[in-house]
Amino acid sequence: MLRTHNCGQLNAQDIGKEVTLCGWVAKRRDHGKLIFIDIRDRYGLTQVVFNPKECAETHQKANTLRNEFVIKIQGLVNSRPAGTINSRLSTGEVEIVAKDLVVLNPSLTPPFEIEEDIEVTEEMRLKYRYLDLRRSSVFNNFILRHNLYKIIRAFLDQKDFIESETPILTKSTPEGARDYLVPARSSPGKFFALPQSPQLFKQILMVSGMERYYQIAKCFRDEDLRADRQPEFTQLDLEMSFIEEEDIFSLTEGIMQIIFKELKGIEIKLPFPRIKYLEAQSKFATDKPDFRKELNTDFAFVWVIDFPLFKYNEEEKRWESEHHPFTAPRQEDLDSIEKAPDKVKARSYDLVLNGMEIGSGSIRIHDQQLQERIFKVIGINKQQAHQRFGFLLEAFQFGAPPHGGIAFGLDRLLAILAGKESIREVITFPKTQAASCPLTGAPSDVDEKQLKELEISIKTKKKRRKKNV
Repeated sequence: MLRTHNCGQLNAQDIGKEVTLCGWVAKRRDHGKLIFIDIRDRYGLTQVVFNPKECAETHQKANTLRNEFVIKIQGLVNSRPAGTINSRLSTGEVEIVAKDLVVLNPSLTPPFEIEEDIEVTEEMRLKYRYLDLRRSSVFNNFILRHNLYKIIRAFLDQKDFIESETPILTKSTPEGARDYLVPARSSPGKFFALPQSPQLFKQILMVSGMERYYQIAKCFRDEDLRADRQPEFTQLDLEMSFIEEEDIFSLTEGIMQIIFKELKGIEIKLPFPRIKYLEAQSKFATDKPDFRKELNTDFAFVWVIDFPLFKYNEEEKRWESEHHPFTAPRQEDLDSIEKAPDKVKARSYDLVLNGMEIGSGSIRIHDQQLQERIFKVIGINKQQAHQRFGFLLEAFQFGAPPHGGIAFGLDRLLAILAGKESIREVITFPKTQAASCPLTGAPSDVDEKQLKELEISIKTKKKRRKKNV
């Protein structure tokens, strides 16, 4: 290791030790003959003093230091002089009297200062995200994310779940939003799609006998963006066999209870209240009701249940699925599927927190004949069903167990936990609201050679020339 300690580690017990620290120059202050710098890494900040009486050569080098230089410091831990102790820092009782300085890498002047409260445009922050992440107020969001993942994995491991990945390059099976398509070079004219969710694969895992699956999954949807949407986002996706709604509710409430206890020090009361879809619409004019007033715990969870299975598309004059076509109807509504689609209730459920949907799921259809009836109502004939979902329907013919699941939007949950308005604050390298990446310049043009290999041509619209008046 290049260092003996990190920059947030030293305290009064280390006085007299010779240490080596590595990090970035956070600040430089010239007090006549003495030069002070604050050296920073992900763990914290330590003050270093350069005294020409201790080492004239090292003091001379310190004159060249500027903010964000990467340096290595060797020196002696000393107590700070009386009246200079900084109680706001874990290292505030001590300073390093420098004996040696190595500049590991200089830095250009940053486009904005690496300070906590400085005002910077989002475009600038995302373009120089590697600088933005050096601020502890930003970086701490990703420590929070890391800790959330640890809690989730530990909890589900105790509940006998298996973490399993599903494909990223898959078949286009539109699930409510536009797919991101990837041309297949080996099959000219054909495309992979990036998954909007692992929905079909996790159902197939239930057919396989896995019984309890979860995945922290990347999902992709080509839809208009807003503060709580990104073209790529992260879900906690899980599925269980031989269960009913109450099993999902109990598991979910247990996950949320331990998350808020561990990360926020808050005891969440169980069970969560439940409200029917029609009641939510009547009282709150939304299916994402904010229950904070009703419950008085800054964090108000509520289950929304009894959604309609179908909704009518007035523009296209046809029925379509309220959630997705694999959601099971209530048993008592089976006879109404064809006769009165508007009366059929779904075995689906949404988890809402502070007026934001953070989870959605359902008991699934596991019977091929029932699945075909649902497809028929929403205008998908047998040929179309086979073309889009044939691999799932075929799997159902080999003994599919009753199953259901839920998926949680981890970016939305993290934004709430961190007290942020936008999920972009809790995504390491987010896209802008225009679905672009200022850091890399994506999306971008590609080389003509690549297009030829894929047998793709780009049509560009010619700008109409304005006639001279």
